[in-house]
Amino acid sequence: MKRLASLLVLVLMVALVVPGCAGTDDGTDSGTDNGAAAGDEIIIGAALCQTGIQAPLDEPALRGAQLAVDDLNAAGGILGKQVKLVAMDGKSDPVTVGNVAKQLVEQGAAAIIAPSDFDFGGPASREAQKAGLVGISPCASSPLYGSAALGDKQFTMSMWNTTMGAVTAEYAYNEKGWRTTYVITDDFIDYTKSLSRYFIAHFETLGGEVYREDMYTQGQQDISAQLARIKALPEEPDFIYISSYMPDLALMIRTLRESGVNVPIVGGDAYDDPGLFEALGEEYGSDIYFDTHGFLSDEANPEYSAWAERYEAKFGEAPDAVWIMPGYDVVMLLAEAMEIAGTTDGAEVAKAMEENTFELFTGTLEWSDAASGHEPNKAAAMVELVKGEPKFLGWVIPDSIPAP
Repeated sequence: MKRLASLLVLVLMVALVVPGCAGTDDGTDSGTDNGAAAGDEIIIGAALCQTGIQAPLDEPALRGAQLAVDDLNAAGGILGKQVKLVAMDGKSDPVTVGNVAKQLVEQGAAAIIAPSDFDFGGPASREAQKAGLVGISPCASSPLYGSAALGDKQFTMSMWNTTMGAVTAEYAYNEKGWRTTYVITDDFIDYTKSLSRYFIAHFETLGGEVYREDMYTQGQQDISAQLARIKALPEEPDFIYISSYMPDLALMIRTLRESGVNVPIVGGDAYDDPGLFEALGEEYGSDIYFDTHGFLSDEANPEYSAWAERYEAKFGEAPDAVWIMPGYDVVMLLAEAMEIAGTTDGAEVAKAMEENTFELFTGTLEWSDAASGHEPNKAAAMVELVKGEPKFLGWVIPDSIPAP
């Protein structure tokens, strides 16, 4: 699909002469009304979590969405109308997320951006479905995030954990030649549990051996029991797979390294957090591998530098987290789907999303139809952490994917 690429070219041309539009001080309202009366603007509602444990994913995504609205409005908006982003803080609480999504619907939102997790984002998508609107999450990766569990107008832009688990399993087995692993699964949310499940299933299908799946609870702040079991193994695993979340993820890795467990560590997109890179630093931040949604460099996307310049002009600093890019992509994708549909009607926009392929900063994306769950077909970015600095290894689509 070339429409988004054409729009990005137009945005780049306009950006040369039009400065970016600044958001409000509190970040809850972005976009330029330009004196538009009611009915002359399209509202996109963001029920993202700006505070709490989900904020490291959602708050950068909100900044990306704000930049996308500026770019769209500079290029003429959507369907000839200016775009307004209205954001309300879900506060990393599922009940609050659902309530703010309902308020956004009442304020006239044409689509809802939901948090990047099934447990936190699901309530927002359910409210969107009730209202007949498209709901979309930038990065929720649970296979539950789709039409089967949430309704025929609900999508996630992320590859599912089926893909994410398969990518790292194949990288470990095929690229690194590793044959044995020890898995630590955080039972915090569906994301962490299902990611381990699909990784284990695929690694064992390839011929790998999982010594044990050990459990951990976010907030426990103590992995001494898991560490003892690892050290008691008759043979050290080739690597350790940890499916967890910040802030405990950093503590877990540091504890393993400080205790002399120096085998490689592998995980999913929750590792793509500047807070983790800083916490591990040069001493502990090496021999760590994860797959994620993109990478902040021209190496991963040749249009990155121009996009980053616009971002820095708006926010006063360089992009600091990959999660900004999916937030940008969500708005641009919604805009393209509405243009294809010729309307903001939820059913027609959902149909356009099902029937088209989208070229995004975070890669090429297409979905299956609603009857098949709106399964996303998308590559993952494979990344290595070296002395606390992420290194892009390439875009990867696994040879096979376990069934959800």
